[in-house]
Amino acid sequence: MNTPKTAYRPLRFNAVVAGLSAGLTLSLSGAAHAQNWLEVDASAPAPAPTSGHLHMGTATSPKGETLLANSQYLSRNGQAWLPVMGEFHYSRCPAERWEAELRKMKAAGVDIVASYVIWNHHEEEAGQFNWQGQRDLGRFVRLAAKAGLKVVVRVGPWAHAEARFGGVPDWVVNSMPTRSSDPQYLKVVARLYEQIGLQLKGQMWKDGGPIIGIQLENEYNLTGPGQGEAHIRTLKQLARKAGLDAPLYTVTGWDGTVYPSGEVTPVFGGYPDEPWGVSTTELPPKETYAFRFDSRVSGDLGAQTAASAPGTAETDIALTPFLGAEYGAGLPAMYRRRTLVSPDDIASMLPVQLGSGVNLMGYYMFHGGRNPGGRMGRVSQEESTLSGGYNDTPMVSYDFNAPLGPDGQQRPVLNKLRPFHYFLHDFGAELAAMTVRKPALTPALATDLKTPRWSVRAKGDSGFLFFNNHVRQYAMPAQQQIRFSVKLATQTVQFPRQPIDVANGAYFIWPINFDLGGTRLSYATAQPVARLNRGREGLVYVFAAQAGIPVELAFADPAVGAHLQAPGARVSAAEGRLVIDHIEPGTQAQLTLQRPGAPKVTVLVLSPQQVDQLNIVDWAGERRLLLSEQAGSVAGKTLTLLSTLQPKVRVAVYPPIQAVPHSNLPLQTATQDGVFQVLEAQHPAVTVEARWNALRPAGEAPPVMKGGLAGAALQPIPEAFSKAAAWQIEWPQLPANAGQTLEDMLLQVDFVGDIGRLFAGAQLMDDWYYNGQLWQMSLKHLAGMNPPQGAQKSAAQALPLQLSVLPLRADAPIYLPAEHRPDFGSATQLARVRELKWLPVYRWTLQP
Repeated sequence: MNTPKTAYRPLRFNAVVAGLSAGLTLSLSGAAHAQNWLEVDASAPAPAPTSGHLHMGTATSPKGETLLANSQYLSRNGQAWLPVMGEFHYSRCPAERWEAELRKMKAAGVDIVASYVIWNHHEEEAGQFNWQGQRDLGRFVRLAAKAGLKVVVRVGPWAHAEARFGGVPDWVVNSMPTRSSDPQYLKVVARLYEQIGLQLKGQMWKDGGPIIGIQLENEYNLTGPGQGEAHIRTLKQLARKAGLDAPLYTVTGWDGTVYPSGEVTPVFGGYPDEPWGVSTTELPPKETYAFRFDSRVSGDLGAQTAASAPGTAETDIALTPFLGAEYGAGLPAMYRRRTLVSPDDIASMLPVQLGSGVNLMGYYMFHGGRNPGGRMGRVSQEESTLSGGYNDTPMVSYDFNAPLGPDGQQRPVLNKLRPFHYFLHDFGAELAAMTVRKPALTPALATDLKTPRWSVRAKGDSGFLFFNNHVRQYAMPAQQQIRFSVKLATQTVQFPRQPIDVANGAYFIWPINFDLGGTRLSYATAQPVARLNRGREGLVYVFAAQAGIPVELAFADPAVGAHLQAPGARVSAAEGRLVIDHIEPGTQAQLTLQRPGAPKVTVLVLSPQQVDQLNIVDWAGERRLLLSEQAGSVAGKTLTLLSTLQPKVRVAVYPPIQAVPHSNLPLQTATQDGVFQVLEAQHPAVTVEARWNALRPAGEAPPVMKGGLAGAALQPIPEAFSKAAAWQIEWPQLPANAGQTLEDMLLQVDFVGDIGRLFAGAQLMDDWYYNGQLWQMSLKHLAGMNPPQGAQKSAAQALPLQLSVLPLRADAPIYLPAEHRPDFGSATQLARVRELKWLPVYRWTLQP
C-alpha cells in the first residue's frame, strides 16, 4: 500500500484517433443492423525472451527444481509460470488462525503468499526481538508450505504497510538517519536481516523450502549521498549475507523508483481509487481500468517521497518481466477518504492487467488483519498524522475490504476472482509467453468511456482476447453489435458468427485458436476457466458464460463434427469452420469430443451464477469442481465449507466421489444435477439475539481540523472521543453443543457516525471508520473462544463489552461513497447504531 505525493502522471496512450476506418468499420447485416468490427494486427512474431542478465540468487532446489526469471516471464523447471500472489500479514492475524487462512488462500487459487516483516512489530526496543505468537515468521512460512503455497518475504526495512514510521521502530527514527547507507543505520538493518535469516533458516528455495522471493525496501526513489541504486545494492548484499538467498529479488517499481539494473526486478500495482488522496468527491475514471501498451508504471500509485526523474523501472521495460505485487484486492478506509469497492470493481481489473502484459498477478491485501498490541499500553503501531504520517488509519483495524476479512470472512469478491485464478493455474503457461498486441483503435485517455477497451496477447497463431466494459462509479455505454477481427501469424480469425452486445459492467477473457486436448478450438465466446486431467477418463474443460452473450464454440476443422456430440446445441458449418451455438450453460456436459488417437474431451459451460459458486480443490484423490455458496478449503482428506448465517448447506461435486462421504452433519441422500453429484445437509440453527443498552449519549463533536503533510482532514485528537456515544453489549449465550458445528460467531455492527470503537473492559479490540461497509468482529477475537464453549465465560468475557461511536459532523471535510453518505436532515451530527447482529458461522466437514 502506498501514499502518493508526486504529481499525477496520465497514462501514456498511443491511440489512433484519426482514420477510424482502420480499426472500427461499419457494414450492414441482413436486417440492416450495423456491425462494428474491432480489429487488431497480432501477426508480428513474438520476440524471444532474453536470459542471463538478471543476477538473482540460487535458482535450483535440492531436488533439481529451478525457478528463474527472464526478460518476459518467470519459469519453473523450464516451463513458463504465471502465478497468483496474495498479501497476508502474519503479524496482523492470530497465529492459531494461520493454517486455516492459508488453506483458504490456496483454495481460492493463490500460488504465493507475500508478507511484510514489519520491523516495529518485532524490535520495539533496541536489541529486544520478539518472534513469538503471531510474530513467529518461521512458523508462518512452514504453514504456508504445508498449505502448498510459495512465499515472498518483504523484508523492508521500510515497509510502509500503513504502519507507524513505515514499520521502522521509534528508537531508530529518533536516533539516526533512515533509508540510506548511513553506517549506524546499516548496522541495525544488518542485525534485523540476521534475525530474519535465523527465523527462515532452512526454508529458502535452495534448501527445499517455499521462499522464492525477497523484496527489499518499498517505494524507494531517493537519490543523493548514501541513497539511490547503491543503497538497494547494499541492502541486497546484507540480505544475502544473512542467508536470505532466493531466486528472486524485487523492489516496488512505481513513482520513479531507483534500483541497480540487473540486481533486482521491479514489481507493479494499481488501485481502483485513492484513499490516500485529498479529494472529497468522486475521482475521474481510474486508469486501472484502461489497457496499457507502452508503460507499466500506473498513475494510481505513489511513494511518500518525491521523485526527481523517471526511474529505473521505466528504462528497464525490455529487460524485466511485468510482475505485479500491489493490485488492490480491496481498499482501506483512511480518515479523510473512505472508499468502498464492489466485487466487480476489483475483478474487472484482471482482464485489463493480464491483457496489458502482467505475468505475476499480485494482490494487496488478499487477507485483512488487525494491528498487534504494542509496548507501554499502546494499542497499535498505525500510521497517523499524530506521529508525522501522511495518512490517518485506524488504530487496530487493517480490514482493507479484502477478499478474506480479518477473521477469515470469505467475501463476495472471492467469487469473482477465483475463475481468473483457476484460468492462470491451467493456462498461464501459454499466456505468459504471449505478447501484448494493441488494437487499431484504443481510448485516447482513461476518461474516454466510449471507445471499446480491449487487447490481445498472442504468439504465432494462438492468443487470448481481453475485454473490459466496467469502470468504477461510471456507467459505460453498451458496445453494440460488435465482432472481432484478429490477424495472426498465418491467418485472420473473425468472430463471433453473430454480432454481440457487451453490456455496461461486462469483462472477460476469450481464447483464440485454443488447444482443446489436441483439437484446435478456433474461438469461444466464453471464458476458459479450468482443465481437469482425469487420466483414462480424458480431459475436462470448464468455460464460463458471460451474462447476455450467447455462447459460440467454433472448430477450425469441420471434420471434427464426425466425432462430436453436443446434445441440445446447434451444430453447423459456417465460413469454413464448425460452429456450435444455442448452448444452454449449466451443469450438464455441453460437448464431448472423441477423436481417434486423442483423449476424450468433455466441455462444461457454466452459467455466471454457477461460476460465482465455483471452487476447484484437490480432494478425495482427484482435482474436483465444487459448486456451493459456501467457499471450501482442504486439509488432508477433509473438505471444510463455512456458511455464515445460513444453516442449510449444499455442494455439487464433479467428478462425483464413489461413496457418500463422512460428514459432521446428517447428509441427505446424494442426488445428481447434470454431471455433478449433489450433497446437502442442515445445521441445527443457532439464533442469538443481540442485546445492548445505552450508556451515554453523544456530546457535540469538535470540528474536524485540516492540516498535516496532506493539508487535509485530520483524525480527531484522543480527547475528542469524550464526546462519543456509548452502548454496552451483552455477551452471547450459546447452546452447550454449539462447538460441534459452529466455527465462530461474528458480531456485525451497522452504525452511522465518524469512528466506531469496541472495547472489552478498557482494551480496544477493534475500530472502524464509517464508510457504509458492515463492521464485523469474531467472537474468537473478542473472547478468545476457540471454539465457542456454550455459556461458559472466558476471562475476556468477564469484562464488559462496550461500543462507542464518535459523531460524524455534517460539515466534516471527508469523502464518503455517494451511496453511503448519510442524510443528516436538520441535524448537525450523527452517532447512531442502526443494528447489531450475532451471525453464526457454521462448519461443514466432509471426508471420503
